[in-house]
Amino acid sequence: MKKYISFFRLRFAMNLQYRVAALAGIVCQFAWGGMAILAFYAFYETDPASFPMDFQATASYIWMQQAFLGLLSVGAMDNSIFNTIQTGDVVYEVCRPVDLYAMWFSHSAATRIARALLRCVPPLIIAAFLPKPFGLMAPPSLMAFLLFLVALCLALLVTTSFCMVVYILTFYTISYRGVRMVAVSLSDFLMGGIVPLPFFPEGFRQFAELLPFSCMENVPLRVYSGDLAGPEMARAILLQIFWVFALVLIGKVLEQKALKRVVVQGG
Repeated sequence: MKKYISFFRLRFAMNLQYRVAALAGIVCQFAWGGMAILAFYAFYETDPASFPMDFQATASYIWMQQAFLGLLSVGAMDNSIFNTIQTGDVVYEVCRPVDLYAMWFSHSAATRIARALLRCVPPLIIAAFLPKPFGLMAPPSLMAFLLFLVALCLALLVTTSFCMVVYILTFYTISYRGVRMVAVSLSDFLMGGIVPLPFFPEGFRQFAELLPFSCMENVPLRVYSGDLAGPEMARAILLQIFWVFALVLIGKVLEQKALKRVVVQGG
């Protein structure tokens, strides 16, 4: 376990160096969040009664989404892992006396946490001082905030374990770009990254909420905004736990099969 913690610390420290990139990301996320909120506000003003979420909760959802984009977005995958597979350098990783899945998992999680820490604070502070209903509201209660932290940690595990499946699938492809594009597009839509899941038609929303994608952004952000509470929240958190174990199991099985296909040429 100590070696994987060391991998995590090294990758975390390395990603904290990219401060200029983080600054550019902050500006982009704040601008995108503001535009998204104004677009939703236009629909809200047209017919408030048909709006499926409280507008203040919707604004908070969007600000939290932008703040934790690097933590929970499938699009924030670690390109170094893709390059390791595509160039064949994975053979050096396999020769190490470590579990490949655990090492890549720690790398991926460290990269996400470092990016989130660099980018999350300024948007949250600025959004908290914006006038209602456009700003970031406080969670409904201390318990809701604590459950948000639990759901956020589980969402990180679900996202990372899903990305591990994507990484391993690229063993079977010539280029990782197609697999990545499909995974990012599908996850952005089904996790509520483009439109929050409560805005989906009822039947499709119920189906989408059972998928692992809903356990990424959807659950923690709706818990924070108060849109997800009570028994429904408890079921969502239990579903997060289920998908963590299921995706890790799927990833490990795929890894074992993929490594059997690795051929090292030369002496």
